Amino acid sequence: SGTGNMKFMMNGAVTIATLDGANVEILNEVGKENIVIFGLSEEEVYNYYRNRSYNSLEIYESNPHLKKVLDQLIDGTYHDNHEEFKIIRDSLLYNDEFFVLKDFDEYAKAQKQIGDYYRNSDIWLKMSAVNIGCSGSFSSDKTIMEYSTGIWEVERTLK
Repeated sequence: SGTGNMKFMMNGAVTIATLDGANVEILNEVGKENIVIFGLSEEEVYNYYRNRSYNSLEIYESNPHLKKVLDQLIDGTYHDNHEEFKIIRDSLLYNDEFFVLKDFDEYAKAQKQIGDYYRNSDIWLKMSAVNIGCSGSFSSDKTIMEYSTGIWEVERTLK
């Protein structure tokens, strides 16, 4: 669930994620310098859906690094049973509804970036503190109050 990242940030985690769901709210709270965002934009995703132009097999065939990673799922690198990870590989190659393969290179760059931040304790501690400090806007009390008035249309009776 998207609220999982909010719980992580309350404990000082720095989010690395695509820009969707709760991650949009987290970005708005912590600022772009305290979160690592990667991948397709919302507009790019909708364009792929609208044009039906996404081809994960084409991405696999044109990206040697990605091809190696996916082939390792079924070549015995991770398990002697070559079928163990075949369903994951096939799902990504033939039904990549979340554009995982399209985001692969951006994710690799983002992973390196967040690793660099982590190795620099001054940067990491600042980012962590900002995440903790900004997490208050995601309190359950605030969320329940917003739901009660905005969705459930219930008036507050307690003062």
